[in-house]
Amino acid sequence: MSIQWFPGHMTSARKKAAESMERIDVVIEVLDARLPEASSNPMIRDLRAHRQRPCLKILNKADLADPVVTAQWLAYYNAQKGVKAVALSCKKPGDVAKVPNLCKPLAPHRADRLKPLRMMIMGIPNVGKSTLMNALLKKRVAKVGDEPAVTKSQQVLDLSPTMTLTDTPGMMWPKITHDADGFALAASHAIGRNAVIDEEVANFLGGLLLARYPALIAKRYGVPVEGLDGPALVEAIARRRGCLLRGGGLDIEKASLILLQDYRDGAIGRVSLETPTTRKAMLEAYAEKLAAAAQAKADEQDPDASE
Repeated sequence: MSIQWFPGHMTSARKKAAESMERIDVVIEVLDARLPEASSNPMIRDLRAHRQRPCLKILNKADLADPVVTAQWLAYYNAQKGVKAVALSCKKPGDVAKVPNLCKPLAPHRADRLKPLRMMIMGIPNVGKSTLMNALLKKRVAKVGDEPAVTKSQQVLDLSPTMTLTDTPGMMWPKITHDADGFALAASHAIGRNAVIDEEVANFLGGLLLARYPALIAKRYGVPVEGLDGPALVEAIARRRGCLLRGGGLDIEKASLILLQDYRDGAIGRVSLETPTTRKAMLEAYAEKLAAAAQAKADEQDPDASE
């Protein structure tokens, strides 16, 4: 299954963000620390590049992510021009309080009442943008919810006499290129449930966690993990947790939701779904696949050229 999700309001949200980009100084991009690149909208990168705007990348939910992997991602992003990256939890006031001062060096020419620092919060749905906005302003000005795409309109508010903050709706992009990204985003609840099949997402997540964090899976569910794949893990959870249908069959849907919710809540432990190394390998494999397909098409059009 290929996962795609691009609600209609996101087209207008992108257009509005492009217009606002001209009038801001720093983009605050909120990412999910467990899957930073998969949760980074390429449209945001393109908009920033067009206007040459610096970016503070916030790896939110860092308390749920593997700290060793998060350190690798911070090094990866901080090596990029015009980018500052920090790992934190938007639910912790002490972490959030650091954000304005982290933005200041990215736009040192904007720091007084005549030229206030203008920041814009961007990111995909359900990564914590509204939580960050509310924490920075110390009051509830943005809706927060478990379902993605709660915020649907843009708003500009004064953070202080020398700072303004623009909050934007969560934006996906029209086509998710890599299937693994789609499944990781669905597992992390950045994609609406109407666009996914929970059992398939749980199978993907289970297989990934078995490969990278088998000890955490064994501890959480009390099952031997040797030889298990994703679907087998979901079945094992169903048996262990007594997820049964009438007639005694296994309730795979219920077991799938248990695994997904445990991951989302951090109940399994601190895990990351991608690393800079695995990301690079995936992109290289994709490039090779495209090259092979292009060569096959060329050979088909001109059979003599391959001889």
